[in-house]
Amino acid sequence: MARRSQRKADSRKAKQWYKVVSPEMFGRVPFGETIANDPERIVGRIIETTLGDLTNNFSKQNTKLKFRVDRVAGDSAYTKFLGHEMTTDYVRSLVKRRTSRIDSIVDVTTTDGYTVRIKPSCFTVKRARANQVKCIRDLSKSVVMERSKNLDLNQLIQDVVGGKISLDIYKEAKVIYPLRRVEVRKTEIRTEPALSVPEPAAPAAPPASS
Repeated sequence: MARRSQRKADSRKAKQWYKVVSPEMFGRVPFGETIANDPERIVGRIIETTLGDLTNNFSKQNTKLKFRVDRVAGDSAYTKFLGHEMTTDYVRSLVKRRTSRIDSIVDVTTTDGYTVRIKPSCFTVKRARANQVKCIRDLSKSVVMERSKNLDLNQLIQDVVGGKISLDIYKEAKVIYPLRRVEVRKTEIRTEPALSVPEPAAPAAPPASS
């Protein structure tokens, strides 16, 4: 029993805390810690937080962020962005009786080769007719496509999370029917750019015979 307790104590001592660092688009700031007895065990680990916790702006607690640990250097675990999502309670609070919720799904490709799925939602003041719903949905898709076509991943996510794309949709769609709110309720990275593999070196030519 004493030996087993000693082994457990040794195992605990071998573990180390690592600072979790946000991606470049969120300022490369530490926002939490994770523990492991081998840094390789951290790579691939999924870390979730809120935009409020990351920016110390608690009005943003309704935005959840998902990261994946990409590499470890020293005592820091660096992450990549996987996606964001509005909390279910917040989205439900935007849905009112006798109004319309108009959801869209748009897949875009950034200038640096990422495919990102973006899901905007428009919330009307009153119930919209079917043709108005279709027009707003089509307009939402076209605004997202136009806005994102010249952006890399960092710029796109900053515009989404910062509300710029929602504001662009709101400005144009409210002409079709009065809107109460527009939110990009979810994003997710669908594919990442393929890493270029260097071609194998050509075999050396045999020495010329004399």
